[in-house]
Amino acid sequence: MGGPRPSEDAGYNFSFATEKNYSRPVWPTVDGEPQMSLHLDIEVDDLEQAVAYAVGVGAEQAEYQPQETVRVMLDPAGHPFCLYTD
Repeated sequence: MGGPRPSEDAGYNFSFATEKNYSRPVWPTVDGEPQMSLHLDIEVDDLEQAVAYAVGVGAEQAEYQPQETVRVMLDPAGHPFCLYTD
């Protein structure tokens, strides 16, 4: 995993790498299909605004939505993550 590293004084950081044999996960999960390997839950102040922003930068809203105050989103590679309000 080469490439730039986050600075030591930049708050929270995530580092990602690509995998040439990657298969997009299925949400909700289905036996025998690729499943998510990591899941992020991100608390937001305004759910509609956060969903709009996420879609604007390349995410999509998943068809299956299990809760009213949570939106399951998929990043461009298909990894699910949740935006939620308290």
